[in-house]
Amino acid sequence: MISANNVTLRIGKKALFEDVNIKFTEGNCYGLIGANGAGKSTFLKILNGQLEPTNGDVTITPGQRLSFLQQDHFKYDEFPVLDTVIMGNQRLYDIMKEKDAIYMKEDFSDEDGIKASELEAEFADMDGWNAESDGAQLLNGLGIETEFHTCLMKDLNGAQKVKVLLAQALFGNPDILLLDEPTNHLDLDAIAWLEEFLINFDNTVIVVSHDRYFLNKVCTHTADIDYAKIQLYAGNYDFWYESSQLLIKQMKEANKKKEEKIKELQEFISRFSANASKSKQATSRKKALEKIQLDEIKPSSRKYPYIDFRPAREIGNEVLTVEGISKTIDGVKVLDNVSFIVGHDDKIGFVGSNEIAKTTLFKILAGEMEPDQGNYKWGVTTSQSYFPKDNTEIFDTDLLIVDWLTQYSEIKDATYVRGFLGRMLFAGEDGVKKMRVLSGGEKVRVLLSRMMIQASNVLIMDEPTDHLDMESITALNNGMMKFSGVILFASRDHQIVQTTANRIIEFLPNGSIIDKVTTYDEYLESDEMARKRQVYSMSADQAEDN
Repeated sequence: MISANNVTLRIGKKALFEDVNIKFTEGNCYGLIGANGAGKSTFLKILNGQLEPTNGDVTITPGQRLSFLQQDHFKYDEFPVLDTVIMGNQRLYDIMKEKDAIYMKEDFSDEDGIKASELEAEFADMDGWNAESDGAQLLNGLGIETEFHTCLMKDLNGAQKVKVLLAQALFGNPDILLLDEPTNHLDLDAIAWLEEFLINFDNTVIVVSHDRYFLNKVCTHTADIDYAKIQLYAGNYDFWYESSQLLIKQMKEANKKKEEKIKELQEFISRFSANASKSKQATSRKKALEKIQLDEIKPSSRKYPYIDFRPAREIGNEVLTVEGISKTIDGVKVLDNVSFIVGHDDKIGFVGSNEIAKTTLFKILAGEMEPDQGNYKWGVTTSQSYFPKDNTEIFDTDLLIVDWLTQYSEIKDATYVRGFLGRMLFAGEDGVKKMRVLSGGEKVRVLLSRMMIQASNVLIMDEPTDHLDMESITALNNGMMKFSGVILFASRDHQIVQTTANRIIEFLPNGSIIDKVTTYDEYLESDEMARKRQVYSMSADQAEDN
């Protein structure tokens, strides 16, 4: 068990947490939620000892081991991948290295033999002989193939490093597991594996995530940070949302009845306070009036942007035809003879671990890259808006947000453009920020503002939820579901794919595709997907043998 006892954290004059008391017990998974800036990551740092609270303390059941997801992706660059995973249990790793050092000594003494024997006994008690196989199993489950296990961390790309650090946190069955945004940079297959791991995990988990589907799958409890307090709810994210909304509704209804009673008493007092025969009754009602207290209903600190994609023109029957597109990048064929036709009712979710293939296809369809072979044709009634995965070049400018966005608006009126920014939570002076100083979440909201102001009938979106908070993701999800045009999109957010897509295209590792008209959940359960993957796997194995 881990608990926070009267924890207060002040940053300057602001109290980020005030007298927080909460216990996290064994066998439960707690989703820690709250608006951006509420202090979710900060609270995890207090729990794992990286940050000292201003007042109060954190206690852990004696003898229990705490593990957390490291955020420094360069910390282990000089270590092998498998060693980095085993470092998740630092004591076990230290024993391994100390044993190895003793056995390599040329002048091996009796004292060395006694020390080695003691280390071997502790090593066996910690199940050390299975450490490498357990670490490898975690890596494979997260999609890090065996060939990378002996590589140095610096030789991996960013997404692979994230997976290794996640495997490190999970390694060795920790008693308390703290995970800050563990699904970031994970593909949907790796997220599904992590969900099953945590569902079957018997100890204490505290997780911060913007992935609603993930929280609903793994969490038994929800800890909501709002107004410097943490309120604990039994149940997952959806249960918290429904419970919190119901509580507010009940408080409003109770206040309404109290206000009606107050009005009734005030009218009686006003009418009869001067009437001698009614004076006692008026006095009695005054006392009753003084006892009525309205419940204080604080509005949540959460802010939801308003995302509404409205196409200026209705889309025709001919939308997009893709014929035999192939593309090789750095000697690797990322698209191999890809063909499909898009209909006017299609909202297509592009899935699979081959993220380069998805991004490459979107760049080609947006006119930012040429295919090596094949072609594509947009229908004459279509207009496209593109949300790129990498927006670095877009924001490499000193233009103000409002001036940059005006370029994409048919109506060159600052007030009109500011209206779109206001919907996306850029109020007042925020609208005159320079593009290059924006945070990750602000950049995404600016790009979504551009998509709204362009009023296109086809949206191409490559991982639009990256850097967004839960409230913005919810607003985007609603906007995508309501959109009357065509959407081609890739997202790691399971709920967005499930609720938006009516057709799934999966990119396989060899650059080919599986194309099926279905919801995402139905697709994951389909026999056809399993069969085609098996066929691909067999053909890949045969190619290696040859």
